[in-house]
Amino acid sequence: MQIHVVRPGDSLYRIAQNYGVSPNVLIQSNEIQNPNNLVVGQTIVIPFQGNFHTVRSGESLYQISRRYGVSVEEIMRANRITNPNQIMPGLRLYIPSRPRPTVDVGAYIDPRITGDRSADVVDDVAENLTFLQIFNYAVNRDGTLTPVDDQPSINAAYRHRAVPIMVLTNFEGGTFSTDLATTILSSPSLQDKVLDEALNIMQQKGYLGLDFDFEYLGAQNRERYNQFLRKAAARLRERGYFISSALAPKTREDQTGVLYEGHDYRAHGQIVDFIFFMTYEWGWSGGPPMAVSPLPQVREVMEYAVSVVPKDKIMMGIPLYGYDWTLPFVPGGKFAESISPQEAISRAARYNARIEYDNVSQAPHYNYTDEQGRRHEVWFEDARSIQAKFDLVKELGIRGFFYWVLGNDFPQNWLLLQDNFTVRKRV
Repeated sequence: MQIHVVRPGDSLYRIAQNYGVSPNVLIQSNEIQNPNNLVVGQTIVIPFQGNFHTVRSGESLYQISRRYGVSVEEIMRANRITNPNQIMPGLRLYIPSRPRPTVDVGAYIDPRITGDRSADVVDDVAENLTFLQIFNYAVNRDGTLTPVDDQPSINAAYRHRAVPIMVLTNFEGGTFSTDLATTILSSPSLQDKVLDEALNIMQQKGYLGLDFDFEYLGAQNRERYNQFLRKAAARLRERGYFISSALAPKTREDQTGVLYEGHDYRAHGQIVDFIFFMTYEWGWSGGPPMAVSPLPQVREVMEYAVSVVPKDKIMMGIPLYGYDWTLPFVPGGKFAESISPQEAISRAARYNARIEYDNVSQAPHYNYTDEQGRRHEVWFEDARSIQAKFDLVKELGIRGFFYWVLGNDFPQNWLLLQDNFTVRKRV
C-alpha cells in the first residue's frame, strides 16, 4: 500500500485518478468522513489491487523501491529494465512480493469504556490480533478482585482466534496505588489469595493468560514484585497459561521516579513469557502539548529493552489516540481531551486547519481556534506515524507490538498492519 499526503488543491477524485483506483475504494477503505473537504496534510492509504505500480511524473525507481520495500535491482530484474534512469510516466511496473515478517499483535480493551459495544469493537479488529488484554481486574486490599463485564469480549476474541488475557492491576480510587501494591506484595497470604481468585476466574471464563499491570510501585517494591511474579509464573505455567507484564518506558536500569523504580526489565525478561512495554504517554492529558509516542523516545526505550530482555519477549506499545489541548497550557489546569485519529481529522476539517508533520517525533499535529476564540493544539497518530513505528519493529526484530486502547476508530492502522506483517495466531 502507499500513503498519500493531501496537498493544496487535491480532491479525492484527482487523488483516485492519479493512483488508478475509484474514489469509493479510498472512502471505504480509509473510512474518510470528509471526502468533499479534504484537509491539507491529511493522509490517505492507497490500497493497490495486485502487485503493480503505474509510474507517475517525477517518480524515480529508487522512490518506488522504498515505497514497496523491494530493492531497485529486484524491480529491474522483474521488469527487464536495463537503465533505472529511463522509466517513463505511465509505465506499469510489476512489483515482486516482499516477505512480511510474522509477529504477535496485542491490544488492550477496557469494557468500562466500550460498554455494550465491546464485542463489536473486538469483532471489528480481532482478525489482526494474537492477544486481547482485557483491562482490568483491580486487586483489593483483602486479596479479592473487582469484577469486570468481560464475557462478551472473551467470546469475541475466540471467534477470531485471539488469546484472551486477563489484566491484574493495583488500581484504586481511579489511579494506580503504591500503598495498595505494598500491602499485597508484602503479604504472601494475600498474594496467594489474589492468584487463587485470578486462576478461578480464568478457568470459569476461558482466559488463557494473565497480564500483571502493577504501576507506581516505587523502589521498595521492586524485588517483592519480582518474587510475586516468580510465584505466579510457576502456578500459571503448570496450567498451560501465558504470563506477561506491562512495564513503564525506562531508558536505563537506575532510572529514578516511583513509576520506574519498581520495574526490573532484566528480571521480568527472565520470569514472564513476554512484556508489554508502554511506549506512549510522553504527551499526556495533564502535560504540555507534544506527541503521545515520539519515535526518538520510543527508540531509546526499545534499545535499552533489547539490551536486557530477549527480543522474542518484547512487545512495543502503540497508541490508538491523540490529545486536544486548550491553550495556553497551565500545569495543574484543564486536562487535554483524548480523541481518536478520525476525530482529529474531523476537527481539522471543521476548523479549516492545516495538518503539519513533525519529522523528529514522527507525528502529525495542528492548531485551531474554536467558536469561543480559544486556541487549541492537537497531536495524534496517522498513517505516517504508524508506518514509522512498524518500521522500528521490523528494524529491531522484536516479538511484536500492541495497542492501547481499542474503541477508537483508526482504519488506516489496520490497513497498514495487514500490508506490513503476518499476524501469528496462537488459538
